[in-house]
Amino acid sequence: MKIAYLASQVTLPSASGRRSDAHEHDAMMNCLRAAFKPKGAQVDDIAWDNAATDWSAYDAAIIGTAWDYWDRHEEFLQTLQMIADATRLLNPIATVRWNSHKSYLRDLGAEGVALIATLWLEDANAEAAAAFDRLDTDDVVFKRQVGASADGQHRIRRGQPIPVMSEPMMAQPFLRAIQSEGEFSFIFIDGAFSHALVKRAADGDYRIQSEYGGREIAIAPSSEDIATATRALLATPGETPLYARVDMLRGEAGDLLLMELELVEPFLYPLQGPELGDRLYQAVKRRL
Repeated sequence: MKIAYLASQVTLPSASGRRSDAHEHDAMMNCLRAAFKPKGAQVDDIAWDNAATDWSAYDAAIIGTAWDYWDRHEEFLQTLQMIADATRLLNPIATVRWNSHKSYLRDLGAEGVALIATLWLEDANAEAAAAFDRLDTDDVVFKRQVGASADGQHRIRRGQPIPVMSEPMMAQPFLRAIQSEGEFSFIFIDGAFSHALVKRAADGDYRIQSEYGGREIAIAPSSEDIATATRALLATPGETPLYARVDMLRGEAGDLLLMELELVEPFLYPLQGPELGDRLYQAVKRRL
């Protein structure tokens, strides 16, 4: 078995201007190679836009740390289609097309998944000021509709200057639970629950990503919380994804609300899930 792990130029070890969170790429590669190599399988990390790669030489390609796709969305989708034509793409291209634009949350909401209240702003510069009244809050988070890693994200209080936002955005009320309790991530492999963790922001921040000082703590979630995360995953159209990360935040009523269902390039937190590599190996093997 020969597997390509799709990275980006800025997460590969050879990058001269490597991302500050590229250690997460290394953690995933260590996890995969430790699980795959003893079984005679090979895992190569390759930039998704490496035009010299013969993708047909691989049994499958797993989308990994492709952490520049949101600025090159159409190019990314076109390249993934080419890769999918040459080998087995995991997760599949139809799933990526659906999940790479955050409007997928509308589909999940229509299926009964509990979400954070969201406004969809196609012209954010014209519509952002009204978001405070429309959401009935004095504290709003604006996110890109195609984006990740809090890139281009703004937390704005009522009365503060609103920056220029050139992308279509989504607006949500800021929920204090992100600072008091943290964001929960539930990792699923082949539809089965693997492990969970809580991600907490550095003091004075609300962004939980490691590049902003966030930290992760493994947890043993309740069966009720696992069931809530599972229901969000089951609402996904198409085939069961190889991997999924369900990010949730507890609402004021104590119920978990879906923030993101990550099916494209999520970090899967191998340090908090020591069985992750073996789970992925078995799941890939079943698909091939």
